[in-house]
Amino acid sequence: MKIVVTDGAAMNPGDLSWDELEKLGDCDIYERTSPEETIDRCKDADIVVTNKVVFDKDVIEALPKLKCIAVTATGYNVIDIEAANKKNIVVTNVPSYATNSVVQMVFALLLELCLHTAEHSRTVHGGKWTNCDNFCYWDYPLTELAGLTIGVVGFGRIGKAVANLAKAFGMKVIAYHITKPQKSDTDIEFVDLQNIFERSDVVSLHCRLTDKTNQFVNKELLSKMKKTAFLINTSRGPVINEQDLADALNSGQIAGAGLDVLSTEPPKQDNPLLTADNCLITPHIAWATKSARQRLMDTTIENIKAFIQSKALNVVS
Repeated sequence: MKIVVTDGAAMNPGDLSWDELEKLGDCDIYERTSPEETIDRCKDADIVVTNKVVFDKDVIEALPKLKCIAVTATGYNVIDIEAANKKNIVVTNVPSYATNSVVQMVFALLLELCLHTAEHSRTVHGGKWTNCDNFCYWDYPLTELAGLTIGVVGFGRIGKAVANLAKAFGMKVIAYHITKPQKSDTDIEFVDLQNIFERSDVVSLHCRLTDKTNQFVNKELLSKMKKTAFLINTSRGPVINEQDLADALNSGQIAGAGLDVLSTEPPKQDNPLLTADNCLITPHIAWATKSARQRLMDTTIENIKAFIQSKALNVVS
């Protein structure tokens, strides 16, 4: 069995082991693969392991031996599922491996917006506290979470986990989901999107990228937010119209944003959010704790084992 890993550095930059995967077949493991290299590197593969390398119709049709594509992520928009189905290629993904890590990032971003810990630490190291006339100082308003309302957009596994942690902080939770869950915590009120953006002190996005959600956070919705409100996005970058968000931040329409994802990654230098006021941006790392990546590795290997045994798991094709 020939296995090709196209962009292994995404999941495993060197701190995990490929040993269990290599036991399953003849493995070629590449750190990165450009679009121009994909077909040549995968031409003899029975199984391909990919994170962000695209397998569109043209690539899939050029790989006659390919039988399985194992995506090392939950999202699988890099695969043309229709083309895979036509060639009876099994496509698998890894659901829910990073829930705890993503929730942790949501609150890392939110707490930084509320307390500005990094900036205060920087000024202390720069000597400001040493030269302070008072026993303490703060350069920004400090915000307490207890009593605030968080609006959770998308109430899947991650959205529910965010809601649970928010309640531990003493926050009120309102939520929006395409279909209201049949069973949910009685403390959570389900409302429409307009209510989410009007009533929330914090809006946290946990929705899939679809034609309907593409840039749905736009000038109209942002204009409904409180001037003291924060927007958090750890889902997909394109769900936000980035120019509209930059305008809202720069005009003071909203108080701040914490983003782990952008529409283009890595971002272009002219992305308006890179220079927007009070906009925290991290480089798509919410999923990337070592614990989460180990689960990602383990489940990917289990998916491949199951496929080899004709008992495919986590099939999305």
